[in-house]
Amino acid sequence: MLHYAVVFLVIALIAAVFGFGGIAAGAVSIAKILFFVFIVLAVIAFIFGRGRP
Repeated sequence: MLHYAVVFLVIALIAAVFGFGGIAAGAVSIAKILFFVFIVLAVIAFIFGRGRP
Protein backbone atom coordinates (compact mmCIF):
# COMPACT_ATOMS: atom_id res chain seq x y z
CA MET A 1 0.00 0.00 0.00
CA LEU A 2 2.91 2.32 0.69
CA HIS A 3 4.08 1.59 -2.84
CA TYR A 4 0.81 2.88 -4.29
CA ALA A 5 1.03 6.04 -2.18
CA VAL A 6 4.49 6.74 -3.58
CA VAL A 7 3.29 6.03 -7.12
CA PHE A 8 0.43 8.51 -6.79
CA LEU A 9 2.82 11.07 -5.29
CA VAL A 10 5.13 10.72 -8.29
CA ILE A 11 2.15 11.03 -10.65
CA ALA A 12 1.13 14.20 -8.81
CA LEU A 13 4.60 15.68 -9.10
CA ILE A 14 4.82 14.93 -12.82
CA ALA A 15 1.33 16.34 -13.41
CA ALA A 16 2.22 19.48 -11.47
CA VAL A 17 5.37 19.99 -13.55
CA PHE A 18 3.36 19.82 -16.75
CA GLY A 19 0.68 22.14 -15.40
CA PHE A 20 -2.20 19.75 -14.82
CA GLY A 21 -3.36 21.19 -11.50
CA GLY A 22 -6.58 19.22 -11.15
CA ILE A 23 -4.94 15.88 -11.81
CA ALA A 24 -2.10 16.75 -9.45
CA ALA A 25 -4.50 17.70 -6.65
CA GLY A 26 -6.46 14.49 -7.11
CA ALA A 27 -3.34 12.35 -7.10
CA VAL A 28 -2.03 14.08 -3.97
CA SER A 29 -5.29 13.48 -2.13
CA ILE A 30 -5.26 9.79 -3.09
CA ALA A 31 -1.62 9.51 -2.02
CA LYS A 32 -2.39 11.09 1.37
CA ILE A 33 -5.33 8.75 1.97
CA LEU A 34 -3.28 5.68 1.06
CA PHE A 35 -0.41 6.82 3.28
CA PHE A 36 -2.65 7.31 6.31
CA VAL A 37 -4.35 3.94 5.72
CA PHE A 38 -0.88 2.36 5.57
CA ILE A 39 0.12 4.02 8.86
CA VAL A 40 -3.06 2.84 10.60
CA LEU A 41 -2.65 -0.73 9.34
CA ALA A 42 1.04 -0.75 10.31
CA VAL A 43 0.23 0.38 13.85
CA ILE A 44 -2.54 -2.22 14.18
CA ALA A 45 -0.22 -4.95 12.91
CA PHE A 46 2.47 -3.82 15.35
CA ILE A 47 0.10 -3.83 18.32
CA PHE A 48 -1.50 -7.19 17.61
CA GLY A 49 1.73 -8.80 16.45
CA ARG A 50 3.50 -8.14 19.76
CA GLY A 51 1.20 -10.46 21.71
CA ARG A 52 2.52 -13.57 20.01
CA PRO A 53 5.75 -15.21 21.23
